[in-house]
Amino acid sequence: MGTVLAFDFGLKRTGVAVGETALGQAHPLSVITAGNDAERLAAIARLVAEWQPELLVVGCPTHVDGTPHDMTARAHDFARALQERFHLPVRKADERLTSREAETRLKETGKTARAIKPLLDAVAAQLILQTWFDFPHDDIFLFPSSAA
Repeated sequence: MGTVLAFDFGLKRTGVAVGETALGQAHPLSVITAGNDAERLAAIARLVAEWQPELLVVGCPTHVDGTPHDMTARAHDFARALQERFHLPVRKADERLTSREAETRLKETGKTARAIKPLLDAVAAQLILQTWFDFPHDDIFLFPSSAA
């Protein structure tokens, strides 16, 4: 039982969400806009230090039919980098259509497209984490770390 950080990985922006396993409720946290992997990992390091998560969840992007594409491999590499850097277990969650759902939910609030853009990735990360809470599974995206 403890805190979980989730990520909607993107090349330009990475959405972050947080939740507690005891509550099973995800909340959008922030969006990391990083020019490179080192900057992205440094921003995540600050969040890991602040939130002290017990595990990390990474959205696994695929085509609608579940087949992998280019971003699937990039998300896998991102998850591997997280595990190597933070020595935490990394789990995956299906992220099919989460960005579309996040956009729909934000539009329902009456926000303009311009107002939605900075929030979109964090809400997508929230949906990824909520999916993981709602449909838990024990598959490890990568091998569990020795600290797990």
